[in-house]
Amino acid sequence: MSEGETSNDTGTAKHLPPDRILDDRLDHYRKLGVTQVKLGLADVDGVLRGKYVGLNKFASLLHKNGGFCDCVFGWDVDDQLYDQGIQTGWHTGFPDTGFRLLVESERWLAEENCPYFIAEFVAADGSDHPLCPRTLLRSILDRYAEHGLSPRSGFEYEFFVFNESPHTVREKGYRGLTSLTPGNFGYSVLRASAQSQHFIDFMDYCRGLGCELEGLHCETGPGVWEAALMATDGMEAADRAVLFKTFAKVFFQRRDMMATFMAKWSMDYPGQSGHLHVSLLDKEGRGVFFDDAGPAKMSTLQRHAVGGMRRYLREFLAFLAPTINSYTRLVQGAWAPTAATWGVENRTTAIRVIGGDAGSQRIECRVGGADANPYLVQAAVLAAALAGIEEAIEPGEPVQGNAYDIEANLPGELRFASHLSDAADALDASKTARRLFGDTFVEHFVMTRRWEAREYHRHLNSWQLERYFEII
Repeated sequence: MSEGETSNDTGTAKHLPPDRILDDRLDHYRKLGVTQVKLGLADVDGVLRGKYVGLNKFASLLHKNGGFCDCVFGWDVDDQLYDQGIQTGWHTGFPDTGFRLLVESERWLAEENCPYFIAEFVAADGSDHPLCPRTLLRSILDRYAEHGLSPRSGFEYEFFVFNESPHTVREKGYRGLTSLTPGNFGYSVLRASAQSQHFIDFMDYCRGLGCELEGLHCETGPGVWEAALMATDGMEAADRAVLFKTFAKVFFQRRDMMATFMAKWSMDYPGQSGHLHVSLLDKEGRGVFFDDAGPAKMSTLQRHAVGGMRRYLREFLAFLAPTINSYTRLVQGAWAPTAATWGVENRTTAIRVIGGDAGSQRIECRVGGADANPYLVQAAVLAAALAGIEEAIEPGEPVQGNAYDIEANLPGELRFASHLSDAADALDASKTARRLFGDTFVEHFVMTRRWEAREYHRHLNSWQLERYFEII
């Protein structure tokens, strides 16, 4: 199997009995010297948790679901157990939850001579797991299907690259880090050319992983890159984004470098975004956001989608800004929105309408940070847009000029929270969130975000020490 090849068998293979297809696949692996398969599942934070399994185990997973310790729903990104877990915790004994292997998701990890498969959490009886982020997104996509619509999406990420390792950043206390390149130099041909081997190798690597980039360039800040993933169908777009974030880190760590997707790693530089571009297609695959006679070429459907995002993004903000660090990015004058504003080709707003034709007219949601779980970002943005379509919400007039100039005068229901705990409270109180995402998921996620906020307040940070240690 060559780099980038997958086993989405077509032609006569799809007419073979499942056991024959499996036997052919296993035989193919053995001829390639493959002795194991890698699988991964995304937790609530979008972190991939997984394992290698031998070929015999892999074969059994294709016949029946596997088991995975449900502690992944009971701990945070530091593997610390939540103190108020409802669905899982010490009181449940941390049993296995199920997972199903998605055969159609196969990727080839050339550096490991190993296939990779996406898996999805399921309940013990094989039904949908109420806490699985991928399943949550699928439920929103199913709602669109009921309307005869299918989303097409593309993520773009900013991330900083350092000449550091996981050991050196800790030894340095995350201070005085050596960036891949110095200074501010956005869209730099010089930097990209001097580092061309890294850029080209990275684009090839992403293409081989089935996460092709349509663009890659230097952004403003030392060693910061921006990657735009090619737009594709809704679930595949999120799958690619989750894989991209993890395997971008793998790519650089294999080369004695590090990439970070923190929303903001230094107050000296702009934050790192995870913008999402969205369009909608009808059953014939035609774009439905374009209307040549509409204002800014916007169809009624697009206006209502924007109206829904403007109305509900504040309530869903915790999905798009899920960490304490997220809110250091969402400040005025930092290329990130602080309220649910919208405009046409306006990068100061939260919701940017991008004009074009039936194939390119779309919406860019500029709220999400690079730190957010792509499944939840897409679920939140699409759910807000769907609510707007179903409720026929008009967006009001677009912002002309600098959106920051008007944000202070906007009503409270349009202004974003400035702290994670407040965003969690807004999600908890949202009737629309509970209707679209379900009480179980909302209550669990709110619990995890409140835990994250409490953990922050339980610990000292360098700002407090530097400000108060001597003077106070």
